[in-house]
Amino acid sequence: MFNTLSTDVIFVPEKPPVPGLSFRGFQGASDYPKMAAVIQASKDADQIERVDSAEDIARNYNHLVNCDPYQDMLFAEINGEVIGYSRVEWFEELDSRYIYVHIGFVMPAWRHRRIGAAMLHYNQLRLREIAAAHSKAIEHIYQSFVADSEHEHTALLLKEGYKASRHFYQMVRPDLENIPVAPMPAGLEVRSVIPEHYQPIHQASLDAFRDHWGFSEDHEPTIEQWLEDPNFDPSLWRVGWDGDQVAGMVRSFIDRKENEEYNRKRGWTEDICVRRPWRRRGLARSLLVQSLHAIKERGMTEAALGVDTQNPTGALRLYESVGFRPVKRFTAYQKSFTV
Repeated sequence: MFNTLSTDVIFVPEKPPVPGLSFRGFQGASDYPKMAAVIQASKDADQIERVDSAEDIARNYNHLVNCDPYQDMLFAEINGEVIGYSRVEWFEELDSRYIYVHIGFVMPAWRHRRIGAAMLHYNQLRLREIAAAHSKAIEHIYQSFVADSEHEHTALLLKEGYKASRHFYQMVRPDLENIPVAPMPAGLEVRSVIPEHYQPIHQASLDAFRDHWGFSEDHEPTIEQWLEDPNFDPSLWRVGWDGDQVAGMVRSFIDRKENEEYNRKRGWTEDICVRRPWRRRGLARSLLVQSLHAIKERGMTEAALGVDTQNPTGALRLYESVGFRPVKRFTAYQKSFTV
């Protein structure tokens, strides 16, 4: 059913009778501007704040894991013009579950015509084919992340039997005034980040995030990806050390393209983590407070971050105590299946 290089017309079993509609596979770099156009057309209708250029997409697609875009993507066209696309990938969680992820976009003008449903069903067929090569003794789960403002996508997943599995907030501190005091725990210190620190910082991040829901080391950004990121600025990072050991960190960044698009001065205090031996000592709070000061010194006037609302280390309570408030909710929808 699935071609090795599906760049030509693809047969989609439940293709709706929309005049001019056809489906095809990925055609390489020439598709990146078309993908960016689909995202641009969709984000306002879905109330999603993002800025994606063809160059951004190309950079991300150079580092796909467990995904071959020539086999794992589907493009919807109307009379040869791309109006939607989807992609699938998979990973194995540490608790021995296979997670089969699918994402998809359809331009608002072409919604409510069963195009998205046909793409979803095709993606599930592709994921079932992938899952057939995996262990039958391990649970298999379809998964899709959706913002609560993506009403059509949410309705489709619920209709298909998906259940909300996990909720995440985007949180914002609307100003950078009255930042609380939070001294470093005794015996720990923050050091300026130099290139020789990248490897121990990266390893410490992997170690800390192993306790987080949905962790897969294969899908964590590599140091190479850090260096390629246009927002990479380790001078904003606040990393706590205990001797020669990295205890915890906040890897902040400023997305200047996004700030320009939305006319704001926001810094992101992200990748907040503390390794097990140093938890419950106030390290995360201190590093976060220091990060707020750091982005304020760069001229920012607000801060944002993302959080798993069910984080077992109490991250949500910590962020609220430092002045962050939820502004948007995202949900992981899942459905088990057998092969």
